[in-house]
Amino acid sequence: MKRQKRDRSSVLFSRGFQAGLNRKSRDTCPVQTTELRSIWMNGWREGRQAHWGGQSGVSAIQANPAYH
Repeated sequence: MKRQKRDRSSVLFSRGFQAGLNRKSRDTCPVQTTELRSIWMNGWREGRQAHWGGQSGVSAIQANPAYH
């Protein structure tokens, strides 16, 4: 049975979210394309907000819209 891959934007958002949650610098963004970089940055911002809100670990998964 073939596994269905998630689309790239969902993966980038999730990775940006995790980077923000783990207090990584936004300079660590691995994407150079403007459109895809903005998706990663949006995830990073959401992750930073979750971190500032005191969420970490499992509670942060609920804040990440990519998991819904």
